[in-house]
Amino acid sequence: MAQTLGCETITTKQETIANLARQAPGMVLTTLAHHIDLVWLEEAYRRTRKDGAVGVDGVTAEAYETRLHENLSDLLERFKSGHYQAPPVRRVHIPKDGTKKTRPIGIPTLEDKILQRAVLMVLEPVYEQDFLDCSYGFRPGRNPHQALQALWDGVMELRGAWVIDLDIQAFFDSMERTHLHAFLDQRVRDGVIRRVLGKWMQAGVMEDGVIHHPERGSPQGGVISPLVSNLYLHEVLDRWFEDTVKPRLRGRAFMVRFADDALLAFEREEDARRVLEVLAKRLARFGLTLHPEKTRLVDFRRPPWRRGTRRSQRGRSFDLLGFTHYWGRSRNGNWVVQRKTAKTRFRRAVRQIGQWCRRHRHLSVAQQWQALSRKLRGHDAYYGITGNARALVRFRQAVRRVWRTWLNRRAHRPSLNWETFVRLLQRYPLPPARVVHSHYVASRLLNRGAGCGSPARPDLWEPRGRKRPR
Repeated sequence: MAQTLGCETITTKQETIANLARQAPGMVLTTLAHHIDLVWLEEAYRRTRKDGAVGVDGVTAEAYETRLHENLSDLLERFKSGHYQAPPVRRVHIPKDGTKKTRPIGIPTLEDKILQRAVLMVLEPVYEQDFLDCSYGFRPGRNPHQALQALWDGVMELRGAWVIDLDIQAFFDSMERTHLHAFLDQRVRDGVIRRVLGKWMQAGVMEDGVIHHPERGSPQGGVISPLVSNLYLHEVLDRWFEDTVKPRLRGRAFMVRFADDALLAFEREEDARRVLEVLAKRLARFGLTLHPEKTRLVDFRRPPWRRGTRRSQRGRSFDLLGFTHYWGRSRNGNWVVQRKTAKTRFRRAVRQIGQWCRRHRHLSVAQQWQALSRKLRGHDAYYGITGNARALVRFRQAVRRVWRTWLNRRAHRPSLNWETFVRLLQRYPLPPARVVHSHYVASRLLNRGAGCGSPARPDLWEPRGRKRPR
């Protein structure tokens, strides 16, 4: 009961912050930290993941929870008084898709995660009133499938487009803090919040027992980092594209961005080439660099309708959010944008299944079957979109092969031939491929504004059941 009341109180405070930011879009907010109290921190702790890796202090959620009230009270006092010292994040490296390269990830301490979550809960209602509809990454009420739907709607409305597949090289490590502070000054100047934000930026990273203090960037993995990155690209890319680029174009255009992955689509080739020429200069002004190999201009025009007129299809596809986008025929024979699981994502998913089977081959067949069934349903929950049924079926075939391989390796002598394995599958059937997201029938009203022209979700923190005034 107390938890419910606390959550309702926090929601009411967020509604107040959102209403103020929405009613005065140009106002600089100087008093926000007073919203953060003990109840606020308790809710932030509840929303924080407890099963993640530990930070540099080695404190687990179980140990922290033994004296939760005292720990949160002490954290609140240090935060309000300015005595809070942000610890360095522990850096680990994870492999990138389809390459031997790795991506650095920062792991904050549990206490740091709690405080970052609390500050995020204050800042999010402010910036959600300013962010544009073209941004979908790490925002409340938004997900990758909405970005995919906006892309599909936009390209189909243009009947094909010239697409700039944009990739920013080492984005999180390249953000210049002077520009970031200037962007923050435009909206939030609360001394307590700005002080702790500065401490997080200067905390440094620990790798192999050595602490480094980079002069640029924000560590990936922090709770506050997605909001900071969205704010940076909102000012550098989103607003520039909407306010400066689009009025100077001869044709229509739109943009879809998910975190640092962005795609710009243009009706006319000359518009796309002009923007591509100035895009690198625009990003360089703020310390960012286009990836020379991954950034490219794609001729994604619809193939000709008439038979006998052929246009080369080579290079006429692009990857975004784990899917390869290409032109194909619908059941009615019309040209439509279709999606299939990207090769790198497909191989990674199969490799992860193999690693799991290898580590858990000692489990019973029933236990393995239950776990693999959950993994297949989770795979469908993301990749199960219209037009991707073949890739879903191929993934199940790959999972069956991998599962049989590791079942055979449980004994010194392989004894599970395909005939025996088929009988086993009859007893333990894996769930069939399932299309979860039908993008052809999805409402376009939910994604109207994909052209990046208006603030998104103005009613995000309004109470349920209350109608907005017209």
